[in-house]
Amino acid sequence: MTLDDALAVYLDHLRVERALSANSRAAYARDLTKLVDYLAAAGVTEPRAVDRERLNRFLVHLQDTGLANRSVARHVSSVRGWFAFLLADGHVDVDPAEILKPPAWGRPLPRTLTLDEVEALLRVPDGSSPRGLRDRALLEVLYATGIRISELCGLRQEDLRDEGQLLLVRGKGGKQRLVPLGSKAIEALGRYLRDGRPSLPGAAGPAMFPGRTTAPLRRQSVWKRFKELARTAGIQTPMSPHKLRHSFATHLLERGADLRAVQTLLGHADITTTQIYTHVTRERLLDVHRMAHPRGGGEGNG
Repeated sequence: MTLDDALAVYLDHLRVERALSANSRAAYARDLTKLVDYLAAAGVTEPRAVDRERLNRFLVHLQDTGLANRSVARHVSSVRGWFAFLLADGHVDVDPAEILKPPAWGRPLPRTLTLDEVEALLRVPDGSSPRGLRDRALLEVLYATGIRISELCGLRQEDLRDEGQLLLVRGKGGKQRLVPLGSKAIEALGRYLRDGRPSLPGAAGPAMFPGRTTAPLRRQSVWKRFKELARTAGIQTPMSPHKLRHSFATHLLERGADLRAVQTLLGHADITTTQIYTHVTRERLLDVHRMAHPRGGGEGNG
């Protein structure tokens, strides 16, 4: 088996058995194709000919091209997953990537919106037009549930549960979870479905948020519209829809929500992924203490 063949088999495994999204598979393909091309240039064309030293040289090569440590670490994860699969399937006798170590990188804290910024953003859509009703429902659902943009775009009308109070969300790897909507999102979504969606071009299809056809809105379209709404709201910091997901988690934890519950709502497989939001709230507590305590060291104190 050649490396090209081995990569094709692995990508098929990610699609069929692990049910990864097309975007996730494309990311794996990009990372691993870099390795295959690097090895081919060195005359290595079969998985069994790959050893740990060549993989370490590949990592050095990535760093030499100016790739950030975080991106190199992602490549390491892709390579380790690929060779673990090849070993399990008997395509290699040993796993040369088993103890491959990524470079150290500090994981940045997610940037969130303040409550005032969230409220300003939610007030922007014009509720008198079908598109405005759609935009308001989009924002309210994102902030109420913390779902990913890909999950939002994949919603169907039939995903409403318990008389519209819960939403069935299809997450990574095909996993499903139920998330509550809350009164404001229920109201905005209900009005959109009743008064806005029937007038949109793609209303005949099953997508909850159709695009110009019956196909769901594309992620790129949501991103573009989100940035336009944020600018109108006067939010100066760089924006993406994912910030509402970060804000959802942070605001819940700041108000005493259980970390395990937030993990379930976000659809995180590992609680360590959710724990980064506890660092965000900790940083805010430190900032408040520094600025407000007489001996905290903030401006005007001391």
